Amino acid sequence: MSILIFFAVLLVLVIAHEWGHFIVAKKTGMRVDEFGFGFPPKLWGKKFKGSETEYSFNALPLGGFVKIYGEDSLLKSDGERAADPDFKHSFIAKPRWAQALVLVAGVTMNVIVAWLLFSVIFMVGANTVVSEEEAVNARLTVMSVAPDSAAKQAEIPLGAEIVAVTRADGSAPELVPSAFREFTGASTEAISVTYRLGDLGKTVSVIPQTGVLADELERPVVGLSVALIETISYPAHQALWHGLTTTGTQLVAVGEGLIGFFSRAAIGQANLDEVSGPIGLVSMVGSAAQNGFVALMQLTAFISLNLVVINLLPFPALDGGRLLFVAIEAVRRKALPTKLVLYANAAGFIFLLGLMAVVTISDIVKML
Repeated sequence: MSILIFFAVLLVLVIAHEWGHFIVAKKTGMRVDEFGFGFPPKLWGKKFKGSETEYSFNALPLGGFVKIYGEDSLLKSDGERAADPDFKHSFIAKPRWAQALVLVAGVTMNVIVAWLLFSVIFMVGANTVVSEEEAVNARLTVMSVAPDSAAKQAEIPLGAEIVAVTRADGSAPELVPSAFREFTGASTEAISVTYRLGDLGKTVSVIPQTGVLADELERPVVGLSVALIETISYPAHQALWHGLTTTGTQLVAVGEGLIGFFSRAAIGQANLDEVSGPIGLVSMVGSAAQNGFVALMQLTAFISLNLVVINLLPFPALDGGRLLFVAIEAVRRKALPTKLVLYANAAGFIFLLGLMAVVTISDIVKML
């Protein structure tokens, strides 16, 4: 089931991305020869009556493409161009601004998808951190678990709701962050923690430990960071605004994270545990689906924003690399050599497939 949900999510994001390229190409007068989900070899294709575009499903379902006539400078000589009655509808015949619009249209659609998903989440009810003074129906929720702590050893999961905390003498704190910290830091006596995550409810025993916090070595802690989470819904106009601001902040965060990863990779210090390939994403999508439709929408929006940042990287075969070529051609006032563009994009595509293979192997190793 996780695999089916993953491909459903991928289908939505890929079609949205490629539809952006497709519709802007059509609106700027370009001929679109194929709209494909996945990469060749082709499994199925159909050209509908009156349409110039073939719609296809392909064997490698990890992306998609829109094939625009002349996009790869297939019409090399002026003679070929003059003799071709459809040259005026080719990618290379259009102004640089039109080419750039087509290239950015895909990531623009991914941003819009993320915005709409976040907006729907805010309309149906978004989990929001609230203060103790603001709380009405808030839940004490695990936000992080310290490594090598009692909570880590007890396998208390992220996102779990703390429903009870007691000592052997029956004492228990109010379920708010300040009382929880005071109660768990009072002594190294064992504490029973009852939590709930989805349909799972469990009680574990933890013993607060000293020396976990670098700035408070003497204070006992169980290793949990908690906060009050409340499900808050907004009217449509407010949800759209909150969705927009959330999209912006998340896009910046994703950009900083990926740029940081590639910067570390450039100097040989990257950790593949920081990224996930198709297998890792299947697991993440499955876990999100188990936590409800809202969690699945949040993850889908996050993946969509990752696609935005990745596609804008100035690397051949990606939209960002092709935008770089268009910018160079605009400055030079003439097209780049056809073979250079074709070879660069082919090399980039092969490199990306290799990188995906490496990340997939890393995903498999992490599962073993």
